[in-house]
Amino acid sequence: MAKMNPVVHFEMPYENSERLVKFYAQAFGWSMQKLGRDMGDYVLASTTETDENNMIKRPGAINGGFYLMNPDLPDHCPSVVIAVDDIKEAIKKVTDAGGRVLGEPVEILGIGQYVSFTDTEGNRASILQPLMK
Repeated sequence: MAKMNPVVHFEMPYENSERLVKFYAQAFGWSMQKLGRDMGDYVLASTTETDENNMIKRPGAINGGFYLMNPDLPDHCPSVVIAVDDIKEAIKKVTDAGGRVLGEPVEILGIGQYVSFTDTEGNRASILQPLMK
């Protein structure tokens, strides 16, 4: 059986960061962290406890984040991030399977290489090659 790549993160768009942070903290008790303009106004959502390396303590749980809604981009829906060992190999597998990679991989400082794609059904998802710790 081929290695399965796990879902490790979720992403959703937002319009108002103050309203977003207040909602998820109040409704679900999540810890929300605004990363600021230099990180694209991304908001991290901690939904479960992590260790000193920011790795989840409870198997099966994931954390996530929210990106600022951009009217120029068509995909304003929740998506998932899938961990891979080799992003170049994963890009080839995505395209060979009929998906479309959306741009070039980018380095997320302290996290790893990241790129989004659409699957054969038009769903947006992303792949992440985490940094080795």
